Amino acid sequence: MAEFTHPAGSAGSRPPVTLGHNQYGKAETRVVRVFRDSDPHEIVDYNVSAALSGDFADTHLTGDNTKVLTTDAVKNTVNAFAKETGDAVRQPESFGLALARHFAEDVPQVTRARVKLEAYPWDRLAHDGSPHPHAFSRRGAYVRTATVTWQDGRAWVASGLRGLVVLKTTDSEFHSFYSDRYTTLEPTNDRIMATEVAAQWWQTDLDADWGASFDAVLRTLTSAFAGHHSLSLQQTLYAMGTAVLEEQPGIAEIRLSLPNKHHFLVDLGPYGLKNPGEVFHAADRPYGLIEGTVRRDDAPDPGPAFDPGQGW
Repeated sequence: MAEFTHPAGSAGSRPPVTLGHNQYGKAETRVVRVFRDSDPHEIVDYNVSAALSGDFADTHLTGDNTKVLTTDAVKNTVNAFAKETGDAVRQPESFGLALARHFAEDVPQVTRARVKLEAYPWDRLAHDGSPHPHAFSRRGAYVRTATVTWQDGRAWVASGLRGLVVLKTTDSEFHSFYSDRYTTLEPTNDRIMATEVAAQWWQTDLDADWGASFDAVLRTLTSAFAGHHSLSLQQTLYAMGTAVLEEQPGIAEIRLSLPNKHHFLVDLGPYGLKNPGEVFHAADRPYGLIEGTVRRDDAPDPGPAFDPGQGW
Protein backbone atom coordinates (compact mmCIF):
# COMPACT_ATOMS: atom_id res chain seq x y z
CA MET A 1 0.00 0.00 0.00
CA ALA A 2 1.15 3.54 -0.66
CA GLU A 3 1.14 5.69 2.48
CA PHE A 4 0.65 9.42 2.38
CA THR A 5 1.10 11.58 5.48
CA HIS A 6 -0.64 14.92 5.65
CA PRO A 7 1.62 18.00 5.74
CA ALA A 8 2.77 19.31 9.10
CA GLY A 9 0.14 22.01 9.11
CA SER A 10 -2.65 19.47 9.40
CA ALA A 11 -0.83 16.68 11.25
CA GLY A 12 -2.36 17.65 14.58
CA SER A 13 -5.92 17.37 13.35
CA ARG A 14 -5.77 14.40 10.97
CA PRO A 15 -3.86 11.12 11.34
CA PRO A 16 -1.77 9.60 8.53
CA VAL A 17 -3.84 7.79 5.93
CA THR A 18 -3.09 4.98 3.51
CA LEU A 19 -4.23 4.61 -0.07
CA GLY A 20 -5.99 1.27 -0.28
CA HIS A 21 -7.14 -0.72 -3.27
CA ASN A 22 -7.82 1.46 -6.28
CA GLN A 23 -8.78 0.88 -9.87
CA TYR A 24 -9.92 2.90 -12.83
CA GLY A 25 -10.97 2.34 -16.40
CA LYS A 26 -13.66 3.00 -18.98
CA ALA A 27 -17.20 1.95 -18.23
CA GLU A 28 -19.90 0.99 -20.71
CA THR A 29 -18.23 1.24 -24.09
CA ARG A 30 -20.95 0.24 -26.54
CA VAL A 31 -19.59 -1.61 -29.54
CA VAL A 32 -21.42 -3.48 -32.29
CA ARG A 33 -19.47 -5.74 -34.65
CA VAL A 34 -20.96 -6.69 -38.02
CA PHE A 35 -19.56 -9.71 -39.84
CA ARG A 36 -19.96 -9.05 -43.57
CA ASP A 37 -17.61 -11.74 -44.86
CA SER A 38 -20.46 -14.19 -45.28
CA ASP A 39 -24.09 -14.15 -46.24
CA PRO A 40 -26.16 -14.02 -44.06
CA HIS A 41 -24.56 -11.26 -42.02
CA GLU A 42 -23.90 -11.79 -38.31
CA ILE A 43 -23.67 -9.27 -35.48
CA VAL A 44 -22.55 -9.10 -31.88
CA ASP A 45 -23.57 -6.26 -29.58
CA TYR A 46 -21.63 -5.50 -26.38
CA ASN A 47 -21.46 -3.11 -23.48
CA VAL A 48 -17.87 -3.33 -22.21
CA SER A 49 -16.44 -2.03 -18.93
CA ALA A 50 -12.74 -2.41 -18.12
CA ALA A 51 -11.09 -1.74 -14.74
CA LEU A 52 -7.31 -1.59 -14.31
CA SER A 53 -5.33 -2.02 -11.08
CA GLY A 54 -1.59 -1.66 -10.56
CA ASP A 55 1.11 0.93 -9.99
CA PHE A 56 -1.13 3.99 -9.99
CA ALA A 57 -0.48 5.43 -6.53
CA ASP A 58 1.28 8.54 -7.85
CA THR A 59 -1.77 9.89 -9.63
CA HIS A 60 -3.73 9.72 -6.36
CA LEU A 61 -1.02 11.01 -4.04
CA THR A 62 0.79 13.65 -6.08
CA GLY A 63 -1.18 14.08 -9.29
CA ASP A 64 1.61 12.53 -11.37
CA ASN A 65 -0.16 10.92 -14.34
CA THR A 66 2.93 9.43 -15.97
CA LYS A 67 1.71 5.85 -15.62
CA VAL A 68 -1.97 6.46 -16.30
CA LEU A 69 -3.25 4.84 -19.47
CA THR A 70 -6.09 7.17 -20.39
CA THR A 71 -9.61 5.87 -20.18
CA ASP A 72 -10.05 7.18 -23.71
CA ALA A 73 -7.29 4.77 -24.79
CA VAL A 74 -9.15 1.97 -23.00
CA LYS A 75 -12.27 2.80 -25.02
CA ASN A 76 -10.23 2.93 -28.23
CA THR A 77 -8.71 -0.46 -27.45
CA VAL A 78 -12.16 -2.01 -27.06
CA ASN A 79 -13.22 -0.65 -30.45
CA ALA A 80 -9.97 -1.67 -32.18
CA PHE A 81 -10.04 -5.17 -30.69
CA ALA A 82 -13.56 -5.64 -32.07
CA LYS A 83 -11.83 -5.64 -35.47
CA GLU A 84 -8.37 -6.99 -34.66
CA THR A 85 -9.23 -10.09 -32.61
CA GLY A 86 -11.02 -11.95 -35.40
CA ASP A 87 -13.32 -14.70 -34.21
CA ALA A 88 -12.56 -13.94 -30.54
CA VAL A 89 -15.07 -11.11 -30.67
CA ARG A 90 -17.88 -13.50 -31.50
CA GLN A 91 -18.25 -14.60 -27.84
CA PRO A 92 -18.14 -12.25 -24.83
CA GLU A 93 -15.84 -14.57 -22.87
CA SER A 94 -13.20 -14.84 -25.61
CA PHE A 95 -13.42 -11.12 -26.36
CA GLY A 96 -13.01 -10.37 -22.66
CA LEU A 97 -10.01 -12.70 -22.46
CA ALA A 98 -8.31 -10.90 -25.34
CA LEU A 99 -8.89 -7.49 -23.77
CA ALA A 100 -7.93 -8.46 -20.22
CA ARG A 101 -4.76 -10.22 -21.39
CA HIS A 102 -3.74 -7.15 -23.37
CA PHE A 103 -4.23 -4.69 -20.52
CA ALA A 104 -2.49 -6.89 -17.92
CA GLU A 105 0.35 -8.20 -20.09
CA ASP A 106 1.08 -5.33 -22.51
CA VAL A 107 0.70 -2.30 -20.21
CA PRO A 108 3.64 -2.65 -17.75
CA GLN A 109 2.10 -0.82 -14.81
CA VAL A 110 -1.15 -2.86 -14.87
CA THR A 111 -1.10 -5.87 -12.56
CA ARG A 112 -4.77 -6.83 -12.84
CA ALA A 113 -7.41 -6.18 -15.46
CA ARG A 114 -11.08 -6.96 -15.07
CA VAL A 115 -13.33 -6.75 -18.11
CA LYS A 116 -17.10 -6.97 -17.69
CA LEU A 117 -19.29 -7.48 -20.72
CA GLU A 118 -23.00 -7.39 -21.35
CA ALA A 119 -24.00 -9.11 -24.59
CA TYR A 120 -27.33 -8.25 -26.18
CA PRO A 121 -28.70 -11.09 -28.35
CA TRP A 122 -30.33 -10.42 -31.72
CA ASP A 123 -32.65 -12.64 -33.76
CA ARG A 124 -33.16 -12.59 -37.50
CA LEU A 125 -36.34 -11.07 -38.85
CA ALA A 126 -38.45 -13.13 -41.23
CA HIS A 127 -39.17 -12.02 -44.77
CA ASP A 128 -41.43 -13.96 -47.15
CA GLY A 129 -41.43 -16.84 -44.70
CA SER A 130 -37.64 -17.16 -44.41
CA PRO A 131 -34.97 -15.66 -42.10
CA HIS A 132 -33.69 -12.40 -43.59
CA PRO A 133 -29.91 -12.32 -44.19
CA HIS A 134 -29.30 -8.86 -42.73
CA ALA A 135 -32.34 -7.71 -40.72
CA PHE A 136 -32.62 -8.31 -36.98
CA SER A 137 -34.72 -7.69 -33.89
CA ARG A 138 -33.17 -7.44 -30.45
CA ARG A 139 -34.18 -10.21 -28.08
CA GLY A 140 -35.39 -8.79 -24.79
CA ALA A 141 -35.72 -11.88 -22.62
CA TYR A 142 -32.32 -11.53 -20.93
CA VAL A 143 -28.83 -10.03 -21.13
CA ARG A 144 -25.85 -12.35 -21.35
CA THR A 145 -22.87 -11.39 -19.19
CA ALA A 146 -19.20 -12.28 -18.81
CA THR A 147 -16.57 -11.13 -16.32
CA VAL A 148 -12.94 -11.84 -17.21
CA THR A 149 -10.09 -11.17 -14.77
CA TRP A 150 -6.41 -11.41 -15.70
CA GLN A 151 -3.72 -11.31 -13.04
CA ASP A 152 -0.21 -12.80 -12.69
CA GLY A 153 -0.49 -14.55 -16.03
CA ARG A 154 -3.72 -16.32 -15.12
CA ALA A 155 -7.29 -15.81 -16.26
CA TRP A 156 -10.62 -16.29 -14.49
CA VAL A 157 -13.88 -16.36 -16.45
CA ALA A 158 -17.36 -16.01 -14.96
CA SER A 159 -20.16 -16.33 -17.49
CA GLY A 160 -23.68 -15.30 -16.64
CA LEU A 161 -26.99 -13.70 -17.40
CA ARG A 162 -29.38 -11.20 -15.88
CA GLY A 163 -32.92 -10.00 -16.49
CA LEU A 164 -34.45 -13.42 -17.18
CA VAL A 165 -38.00 -13.20 -15.79
CA VAL A 166 -39.65 -16.56 -15.17
CA LEU A 167 -42.97 -17.51 -13.58
CA LYS A 168 -44.92 -20.62 -12.69
CA THR A 169 -48.61 -20.53 -11.82
CA THR A 170 -48.57 -23.51 -9.47
CA ASP A 171 -46.23 -26.17 -8.00
CA SER A 172 -45.01 -23.64 -5.43
CA GLU A 173 -45.67 -23.68 -1.69
CA PHE A 174 -44.46 -21.69 1.30
CA HIS A 175 -45.42 -22.72 4.83
CA SER A 176 -44.10 -24.00 8.17
CA PHE A 177 -41.88 -20.93 8.47
CA TYR A 178 -40.69 -19.35 11.70
CA SER A 179 -43.16 -16.86 13.18
CA ASP A 180 -42.74 -14.05 15.67
CA ARG A 181 -45.01 -11.23 16.85
CA TYR A 182 -44.51 -9.35 13.57
CA THR A 183 -45.33 -12.26 11.27
CA THR A 184 -48.55 -11.71 9.32
CA LEU A 185 -47.91 -13.76 6.18
CA GLU A 186 -50.34 -16.62 5.75
CA PRO A 187 -48.88 -20.03 4.83
CA THR A 188 -49.85 -21.35 1.41
CA ASN A 189 -49.84 -24.70 -0.37
CA ASP A 190 -50.27 -23.15 -3.80
CA ARG A 191 -48.97 -19.83 -5.07
CA ILE A 192 -47.57 -18.07 -8.10
CA MET A 193 -43.78 -18.05 -8.00
CA ALA A 194 -41.94 -15.54 -10.16
CA THR A 195 -38.41 -14.22 -10.18
CA GLU A 196 -35.88 -12.37 -12.30
CA VAL A 197 -32.82 -14.56 -12.58
CA ALA A 198 -29.33 -13.11 -12.27
CA ALA A 199 -26.63 -15.77 -12.34
CA GLN A 200 -22.87 -16.05 -12.70
CA TRP A 201 -20.96 -19.29 -13.07
CA TRP A 202 -17.21 -19.77 -12.83
CA GLN A 203 -15.80 -21.57 -15.85
CA THR A 204 -12.65 -23.51 -15.00
CA ASP A 205 -12.38 -24.86 -18.56
CA LEU A 206 -10.91 -21.97 -20.56
CA ASP A 207 -11.14 -24.02 -23.76
CA ALA A 208 -14.91 -24.27 -23.50
CA ASP A 209 -17.22 -23.66 -26.42
CA TRP A 210 -18.58 -20.50 -24.79
CA GLY A 211 -21.74 -20.25 -26.86
CA ALA A 212 -22.71 -23.89 -26.47
CA SER A 213 -21.96 -23.79 -22.75
CA PHE A 214 -24.11 -20.68 -22.23
CA ASP A 215 -27.02 -22.15 -24.19
CA ALA A 216 -26.83 -25.37 -22.16
CA VAL A 217 -26.79 -23.51 -18.82
CA LEU A 218 -29.75 -21.38 -19.90
CA ARG A 219 -31.73 -24.49 -20.80
CA THR A 220 -30.81 -26.16 -17.52
CA LEU A 221 -31.73 -23.17 -15.35
CA THR A 222 -35.14 -22.72 -16.98
CA SER A 223 -35.87 -26.46 -17.03
CA ALA A 224 -34.99 -26.81 -13.35
CA PHE A 225 -37.18 -23.85 -12.43
CA ALA A 226 -40.10 -25.22 -14.43
CA GLY A 227 -39.86 -28.81 -13.23
CA HIS A 228 -39.09 -28.29 -9.54
CA HIS A 229 -41.97 -28.52 -7.06
CA SER A 230 -40.95 -25.73 -4.75
CA LEU A 231 -41.31 -25.46 -1.00
CA SER A 232 -39.36 -22.19 -1.04
CA LEU A 233 -37.51 -20.03 -3.52
CA GLN A 234 -34.35 -20.96 -1.61
CA GLN A 235 -34.96 -24.63 -2.37
CA THR A 236 -35.54 -23.83 -6.04
CA LEU A 237 -32.31 -21.79 -6.18
CA TYR A 238 -30.37 -24.80 -4.89
CA ALA A 239 -32.09 -27.13 -7.35
CA MET A 240 -31.25 -24.82 -10.26
CA GLY A 241 -27.61 -24.50 -9.23
CA THR A 242 -27.23 -28.22 -8.61
CA ALA A 243 -28.66 -29.08 -12.02
CA VAL A 244 -26.13 -26.80 -13.73
CA LEU A 245 -23.16 -28.36 -11.94
CA GLU A 246 -24.42 -31.87 -12.65
CA GLU A 247 -24.57 -31.18 -16.38
CA GLN A 248 -21.53 -28.91 -16.80
CA PRO A 249 -18.24 -30.46 -15.56
CA GLY A 250 -16.32 -27.32 -16.60
CA ILE A 251 -18.24 -25.18 -14.11
CA ALA A 252 -16.98 -25.15 -10.52
CA GLU A 253 -19.39 -22.73 -8.91
CA ILE A 254 -22.60 -20.85 -9.69
CA ARG A 255 -24.02 -17.85 -7.87
CA LEU A 256 -27.69 -16.90 -8.18
CA SER A 257 -29.67 -13.85 -7.15
CA LEU A 258 -33.45 -14.36 -7.24
CA PRO A 259 -35.80 -11.56 -6.23
CA ASN A 260 -39.23 -12.84 -5.28
CA LYS A 261 -41.62 -11.06 -7.65
CA HIS A 262 -44.67 -11.28 -5.43
CA HIS A 263 -48.17 -11.86 -6.83
CA PHE A 264 -50.96 -11.20 -4.35
CA LEU A 265 -54.47 -12.56 -4.78
CA VAL A 266 -56.94 -9.70 -5.28
CA ASP A 267 -60.00 -9.64 -3.04
CA LEU A 268 -62.94 -9.45 -5.46
CA GLY A 269 -65.49 -9.97 -2.69
CA PRO A 270 -66.57 -6.28 -2.61
CA TYR A 271 -67.76 -6.74 -6.21
CA GLY A 272 -69.66 -9.91 -5.46
CA LEU A 273 -67.08 -12.03 -7.30
CA LYS A 274 -65.14 -15.12 -6.30
CA ASN A 275 -61.43 -15.32 -7.06
CA PRO A 276 -60.22 -18.94 -7.03
CA GLY A 277 -56.59 -18.10 -7.81
CA GLU A 278 -57.24 -16.24 -11.06
CA VAL A 279 -56.69 -12.49 -10.53
CA PHE A 280 -53.51 -11.20 -8.91
CA HIS A 281 -51.75 -7.94 -8.17
CA ALA A 282 -48.12 -8.03 -9.31
CA ALA A 283 -46.17 -5.99 -6.75
CA ASP A 284 -42.80 -4.51 -7.68
CA ARG A 285 -41.59 -3.57 -4.18
CA PRO A 286 -40.71 -4.39 -1.51
CA TYR A 287 -39.59 -7.86 -2.49
CA GLY A 288 -37.80 -10.78 -0.94
CA LEU A 289 -34.28 -11.23 -2.31
CA ILE A 290 -32.91 -14.77 -2.26
CA GLU A 291 -29.21 -15.24 -3.06
CA GLY A 292 -26.95 -18.24 -2.81
CA THR A 293 -23.93 -20.11 -4.12
CA VAL A 294 -23.75 -23.74 -5.20
CA ARG A 295 -20.24 -25.13 -5.66
CA ARG A 296 -18.56 -28.47 -6.10
CA ASP A 297 -17.08 -30.02 -2.95
CA ASP A 298 -13.68 -30.25 -4.64
CA ALA A 299 -13.81 -26.83 -6.31
CA PRO A 300 -10.72 -24.66 -5.79
CA ASP A 301 -10.96 -21.17 -4.35
CA PRO A 302 -12.48 -18.88 -7.01
CA GLY A 303 -10.03 -16.10 -6.22
CA PRO A 304 -11.00 -12.97 -8.16
CA ALA A 305 -13.35 -14.77 -10.57
CA PHE A 306 -16.44 -12.98 -9.28
CA ASP A 307 -16.50 -9.20 -9.16
CA PRO A 308 -17.65 -8.27 -5.65
CA GLY A 309 -18.06 -4.62 -6.55
CA GLN A 310 -16.31 -1.43 -5.64
CA GLY A 311 -13.08 -1.66 -3.67
CA TRP A 312 -11.92 -5.12 -4.74
